[in-house]
Amino acid sequence: MGEPTHTFKILTIGESGVGKTCILRRFVENKFLKTHLATIGIDFRTKVIHVCGKDIKLKIWDTAGQERYHNITTQIFKGSDGIILVYDVNEEITFSKIRDWIEQIKSNICENEITLVLVGNKCDIEQRVISKEQGQEMADSLKINYFETSALNGTGINEAFEGLTKEIMKKKKVINSDGRTISLTSSQKPKTKKKGCC
Repeated sequence: MGEPTHTFKILTIGESGVGKTCILRRFVENKFLKTHLATIGIDFRTKVIHVCGKDIKLKIWDTAGQERYHNITTQIFKGSDGIILVYDVNEEITFSKIRDWIEQIKSNICENEITLVLVGNKCDIEQRVISKEQGQEMADSLKINYFETSALNGTGINEAFEGLTKEIMKKKKVINSDGRTISLTSSQKPKTKKKGCC
């Protein structure tokens, strides 16, 4: 990969125990930790990915889900380009809390300035509580894209981050709706009006 053309700040947000740290470790290092301590405050990692012909650097902030750390989380909303909202498909409370997180995001940052995706993690679990259809319905109601992931076996991890990155690129007009790079030719560039008497 060459020098990154763009750098995007990404947040992973959701209740404690949904697997945010495991998703991040799988994405950045392709590793899975069976046991790990809950994130205390905020962790930070970077990775360069190739999307739509461009090398994009992602600065990913792994936020703590515990209520007592929410005041820390709110401090890093500003300047963020994208948010991955994560819930555990086997824990209904983590799913129902997604709308609470949406409200917190709205209170801290303008919706138009940031791109969100919804992720149902631990989809490798056979006896799941929240169905894929429920997850998709939630995403549709929020008008955001939906992905299912498993940090355990890697399912959907790259797709979620690449999908979010592509949506950010569209919003920032780096690419158009079909994924092609936007470049202004001389004929497309706005013409300056000549000064005259009429």
